[in-house]
Amino acid sequence: VQLQAYGGGLVQAGGSLRLSCAASGINFGIYAMAWYRQAPGKQRELVAVIDMSSRTNYVDSVKDRFTITRDNARNVVYLRMSSLKPDDTAVYYCNANTNGREYWGQGTQVTVSS
Repeated sequence: VQLQAYGGGLVQAGGSLRLSCAASGINFGIYAMAWYRQAPGKQRELVAVIDMSSRTNYVDSVKDRFTITRDNARNVVYLRMSSLKPDDTAVYYCNANTNGREYWGQGTQVTVSS
């Protein structure tokens, strides 16, 4: 099983980025997919989740700025981030979860400069 996250980088406040996470070795369609993030000195937090039926949920701090989507044909989950703030700076991790089975990607760094 592999979750390959990419698309992070350095962006100015107010800018946008799109993260992607390509999954292999799992039956992608039956997994809820999520993005987590961990900022320096802070605990990892759930940012957004999309379930098998493409229902979504977001942490309050990113609502109306971030959008999670999935492409079951390509086994990819995306996180579109806009109106980025310095507080969004973190390592972003992709997560796959179903019936107690859980997998993590390696993380991609997002840095938002003020």
